[in-house]
Amino acid sequence: MINLNNKTALVTGAAVGIGRATAIVLARNGARLVLIDINYKKLEEVKKEVEEYTKDVLIFKCDVSDEEGVNDIVKKALKAFGSIDILVNNAALWRCWDSFLNTSVEAWKKFIDVNIMGVVYCCRAVLPKMLENKWGRIINVSSVAGVYGNTNMVHYSTTKGAVNLFTKALAKEVTSEGVLVNSVCPGSVSPAENSDIDYTQESELSFMGRTGSDRENANLICFLAGDEASYISGQNIQIDGCRRKM
Repeated sequence: MINLNNKTALVTGAAVGIGRATAIVLARNGARLVLIDINYKKLEEVKKEVEEYTKDVLIFKCDVSDEEGVNDIVKKALKAFGSIDILVNNAALWRCWDSFLNTSVEAWKKFIDVNIMGVVYCCRAVLPKMLENKWGRIINVSSVAGVYGNTNMVHYSTTKGAVNLFTKALAKEVTSEGVLVNSVCPGSVSPAENSDIDYTQESELSFMGRTGSDRENANLICFLAGDEASYISGQNIQIDGCRRKM
């Protein structure tokens, strides 16, 4: 077990998939939770799940591309818990299989607003308190698409590549102040619609021959959130079962 007692974690995109699994794993390890998603009904279900491990749970409906909304939530969380020690930037748009020429400018702008600016807004909101406390963990959920670049996913790949470089650049600014910044880059992940966080299925995209489970991704995120990862910062860590194809 990773000891996250007396730590508060903010997780975006927490209603399903990796975000939901991360909330569960963080709670099992003692963290207080602030959970954000645009799907409030699903978020209420996650709150019930994590209350088995902690009663210190706040949930908020919010689109992370709304800077004012993000700032308001962080203010409320700080008032309730006193600090936000861990930020998991998981919310993102990704279902986007189409050619570059068929992808509209409007789609580009939306992906940039959510996948890049959402990360920027959340980091700007929580960093001052982390720097004041000389302790913080920021984990950005990226993708192997941001490493390799995926065909028919040019705008998604671009935004995730930006997140990877954002991670490295921000880490160089704040690591010396006790705030560690890393990203995780999942490969193929089991469908978020499946409620079993240990579920995997066959996949040709990895040498393991399967997808990664939500829990496997959450376990890595939780590790990076704790003191056990105290010498890791500025890294983009791929969790992809040994990627076979791009």
